Amino acid sequence: MIQVDNFAKQYGRVQAVKGISFTAYPAEVLALLGPNGAGKSTTIKAITGILRPSSGNIRLANFDVVKQATDAKMNLGYVPDRPYLYQKLTGRELLRFLCKLREVSDSDAKAQHWLEFFDLIDFGNELIETYSHGMRQKLTFIAAMIHEPAVLVIDEPMVGLDPRAAMQVRELMKDYALKGNTVLLTTHSMEVAEAVADRVVVLHKGQIAAKGEMQDLKQRTDENLEGIFLRLTQEREVAA
Repeated sequence: MIQVDNFAKQYGRVQAVKGISFTAYPAEVLALLGPNGAGKSTTIKAITGILRPSSGNIRLANFDVVKQATDAKMNLGYVPDRPYLYQKLTGRELLRFLCKLREVSDSDAKAQHWLEFFDLIDFGNELIETYSHGMRQKLTFIAAMIHEPAVLVIDEPMVGLDPRAAMQVRELMKDYALKGNTVLLTTHSMEVAEAVADRVVVLHKGQIAAKGEMQDLKQRTDENLEGIFLRLTQEREVAA
C-alpha cells in the first residue's frame, strides 16, 4: 500500500505539488495521469525517497518514507523513466549483485526466468554498455522486480519499449497486482491508463483534478477535465 497525505513539494518560490492526498491499495494498479509538468515525477520521486517532501506524509508498505526509509525501500521496486545501470557489468552480474544486496535466494534461477521473459537471455553475459535503450529499460524492470517487492513504482513504463515488450509490461503490471501487490505508475497516455489501471488520479498543475476509473472520467462533462484530456492528446500527437 502507498498512502500519500497532504504531500507538497516546493522549489524556491515554485510549488511543484500542492498538498495532494491519495491511496494505492494492495492488489491494485493505480495510475497518476497528467500532462508534462503536472507533478507526476515529483510525486513519484517523493514516494520512492529520492526527494524529501516539503510538507505532508508518505507511507509505503506501512513505513514512513522519511523516518523509516530503509524499511520502506526494502519493500519497493522502482523503474525510473530513464534506465540508470552499471554500464561495466553484464546483465547477469548486475542481477546477482542486486540479489545479494536484497538477500534474495535462488538468484541465478530468478535471473534466468526474467531474462527469458524479456527476451534478454542471449545478452545476459554481455556488458550493459552494449545494450540498446529498450534492452536497458527491460533490465531495469527485472532489477526492480527480482526481489518481489510489495510495492512496484513505475515512471512512464512504456518509454523505449518495442510493441511486444510494451504488451508484456502491461500484462506484467496487472498480474503483479493480482498477486496482492501494489502497482503505481505515471503516464501521460490515457490509453495506457485505461488499459492497465484499476483507478486513475489525474494531476494538473500540482493538484488533483479528478480521481476514479478511466472510463467514468472520460464520460464526465467537466470543462477543466476535458481540457486536460485534450492537452494529453496533443502531447501524444507531438511525441509521435
